[in-house]
Amino acid sequence: MVKLTARPCELRLANPWKIASTAGSGLHHTVLVELADADGILALGEAAPSSLYGESAAGVLKFLQTLDASRLSFADVPGSMNYLEALPGIPVAARCALNLAVLDGAAKRAGQPLHDCLGLGFRENHHVTSFSIGIDAPDIIRRKVLDAAPYPVIKLKVGDPRDRENFAALRSVAPDKPVRVDANEGWKTKEEALRMLEWLVATDKKIQFIEQPMPRTASDADLKWLKARSPLPIFADESCHTVKDIPRCAECFHGVNVKLVKTGGVSMAYDTLQAARQAGLQTMIGCMIETSVLVSAAAHLAELADYLDVDGNLLITNDPFVGVTAQNGILSFTTAKEKRGLQVSPR
Repeated sequence: MVKLTARPCELRLANPWKIASTAGSGLHHTVLVELADADGILALGEAAPSSLYGESAAGVLKFLQTLDASRLSFADVPGSMNYLEALPGIPVAARCALNLAVLDGAAKRAGQPLHDCLGLGFRENHHVTSFSIGIDAPDIIRRKVLDAAPYPVIKLKVGDPRDRENFAALRSVAPDKPVRVDANEGWKTKEEALRMLEWLVATDKKIQFIEQPMPRTASDADLKWLKARSPLPIFADESCHTVKDIPRCAECFHGVNVKLVKTGGVSMAYDTLQAARQAGLQTMIGCMIETSVLVSAAAHLAELADYLDVDGNLLITNDPFVGVTAQNGILSFTTAKEKRGLQVSPR
């Protein structure tokens, strides 16, 4: 039996954050969860709900108030997850937070970091995350890219009338860095998406791939049309939530961006990444605007990813936790004070 505590947390961004599918903002709201058992194990979880999927911090907190935490156990992860899966109307973000906390507690109980409990391990000095640049004016893009100089890979958000100017601004100060491009559903037709992809490739030879060029509501026929003609690999983001989406993604995309807040936690993210790899898809682990709780949880799955974009904690100024670090873009747990579970501790 465990005791549940949940509280809202307002995250302040270093720069206003705007992508093609949402308006810009300098704040983001998340929910932090603690589970404590009778043996003194304190486990952490986080929900980073997205309005894009109809969820909110207030909605998560309201749901958690109705939860019977006595049904959760660090000694029985499958039973705990079966209970959560059976709850009607559970927000995906709430399930994510609780899954993280149950796994954190179970791994702490076993005296191991989570990646070892999952049988994955974690190679230090191997995993590199990109650093994301949100949509902005070209002069601001230039400054943001300069500020991101220590990071070896840049991800540029597009899907804005200033896309061409913004890409030129990036290249004016970082002419040789590998770049990933993320349209966040910003190009509305297959013809527009193909035009932009062809322009990107004609302009630059160091673009690695494009994320979600078209809306998630686009037809399979249009997505397959674009996949067949695209000069760049296309990764599903908004079109890929859980393992159930992998068969469609295998037909319509070259890869998938798996995020814990979309899958509902580490357990389903693990299954989704494994299924994607078995389907021949390239794999990427991404994030939302998050604290080090969620970002560290995602990092424990790094061995299942071809690419990483786990920089949500790098974009905020008031992270209340410390966990995985990303000095020069390289993920590391070597300085983590907590060596078990998610390897996260209060700042």
